[in-house]
Amino acid sequence: MPPYESWASSTAARKVMKGNRSRDTTPELAVRRRLHAAGLRFRVAHRPEPGLNRTADIVFTKQRIAVFIDGCYWHACPKHRTVARTNASYWSEKLAQNVARDADTTSRLQDAGWTVLRFWEHDDPETVATAVAVAVRSQDPTEGSPR
Repeated sequence: MPPYESWASSTAARKVMKGNRSRDTTPELAVRRRLHAAGLRFRVAHRPEPGLNRTADIVFTKQRIAVFIDGCYWHACPKHRTVARTNASYWSEKLAQNVARDADTTSRLQDAGWTVLRFWEHDDPETVATAVAVAVRSQDPTEGSPR
């Protein structure tokens, strides 16, 4: 068997890419703090549908709402997308696959009766939290109110 060949263009690039978080990113934490302060309770990095190997950033299981806060680079934000200077064909294909998977995830969850909310990492956390809270409370008006 040939030795494993890294996809990274250099050791330094590999180290940087391995350091990227898949959960608990700064934008996620900012939104979660605001949702929690609003009295909302949710699951973090949770699989909404057990049979679907996809994880949402924030999940309201009772209301069937899945929230995704997509990173601009990894999900090819039309406003902030960049083109890789090294290994460009690999990254172009990789990001296209990510976008296709995002669309497939949204479609599958909606077909299963979920409300899917997608935001970009550059969106204002207060605005995102407000939109999420409105969606949650429209499904369950008692959510987040004092008991």
